[in-house]
Amino acid sequence: MNSPNEPLPTFDEVLLCTPQTTAEQVELFLRRCLIPCSGGEKIYTMLYADELSYDVSCRAEELFQYLQHYNSTYRLVILCNCEREHSYIPSVFSQYKVHMIPQRPLAEIQGYLQHHYSVAQPSSSAASVFKDNMCVGIVSSKRAGVGK
Repeated sequence: MNSPNEPLPTFDEVLLCTPQTTAEQVELFLRRCLIPCSGGEKIYTMLYADELSYDVSCRAEELFQYLQHYNSTYRLVILCNCEREHSYIPSVFSQYKVHMIPQRPLAEIQGYLQHHYSVAQPSSSAASVFKDNMCVGIVSSKRAGVGK
């Protein structure tokens, strides 16, 4: 948010982890992050790495330990749920742990995201479904099974 006109991360810079994330997906991600190339100064982010299975987490740690020797200037952020801090990945990387609380007001964060996710020319785009011609939206409910 310090550079409002910088683009948001691309698909190759973010890995959204689930219990179904495979070791191959994590390996491809870590190789993009840790093997030096002319890709620039990207910041790679693993979201919910605490949800990876034990086997995938072990393989990820082994590969990380092996590949980090090839690049000392990598930029990797691993975000985990604080309620699962004792799972494998948060435990392995606990020496680098930083508890983070958003430093910006919610309205400022929303404005930043609106800047990046609004459709410039609202025509017959699906963005007309969402508030303020946004190309993304969140649909939620407190009740389960209401067909979202």
